[in-house]
Amino acid sequence: MPAFIRRYDNRNQPIVTEKTGTLSLTYFNLIRLERNEEYQAAVDGFETAYVVQSGNCDIEVNGKPFTGVGERRDIWSGNADSIYATTGATVRVRANQDGTEIAVGGGRCDREFPPFRVTPGEVEMVNVGSIETRSHRRIFHILGHNAAGRAGNLLISELYCDDGCWSGYPPHKHDEERPPQETAFEELYHYRFRPENGFGAQLSFQPDGSSQCFMTRNGDTFLLDRGYHPTVTSPGHEEYIFTVLVGKHQRSLVQYFKDEYHSLLGNIPGIQDMVDKFK
Repeated sequence: MPAFIRRYDNRNQPIVTEKTGTLSLTYFNLIRLERNEEYQAAVDGFETAYVVQSGNCDIEVNGKPFTGVGERRDIWSGNADSIYATTGATVRVRANQDGTEIAVGGGRCDREFPPFRVTPGEVEMVNVGSIETRSHRRIFHILGHNAAGRAGNLLISELYCDDGCWSGYPPHKHDEERPPQETAFEELYHYRFRPENGFGAQLSFQPDGSSQCFMTRNGDTFLLDRGYHPTVTSPGHEEYIFTVLVGKHQRSLVQYFKDEYHSLLGNIPGIQDMVDKFK
């Protein structure tokens, strides 16, 4: 069943691994460094993406250097600068600024690929929903179509939801492998709000009618292994979600929209664009 992790000081130690429970294919960490501080890791069996949320750093992957990674003051200040690291790679990070923060999303992978950088200009954005339908959000694909043939089944994106709006809507799921209707993916959400005292709600419900609802706050993390999973944020607060998706069998994500809400697909702008960007 889906699970929820409240914000805590992880001290640069992984927040989610295959040992955490719920998700067996997903890895997640938050790294916080001050100027000249260093971090090193090798995540066996997982490909990873190092997404700079704030500050600037140098990142080395199996000896290959990437310098000056990171262009934004915080997550609200432009597109991310990111580095892809192959399965089990030794990654070294050295901060060039105080307050450097990096989100690390990973997926189980048994193949190796050369490391590469995804610059802010290479991030693809899709505009979904509208203020009128209370569903407006923008999805910035960091590892999406641009990583086809260069990575395994790991998809990474950043989602920005307007205040009082829904995302993950109309309700959909992706927990069964039955193409072309649906493909099986694990998913992880990490939330931030502006202002930070913002909050929202994460719903999760199953085809059998069972359901869960979590109050989301700044810094919380949601683990989704199955079910429908719409999200809403409170009026007056913008929501950011760092999203990690890992395909169980393939890279192409096909979302299955709940039958009784199919009529909404034509009423909410940009849904087809959203679907196409994940395929």
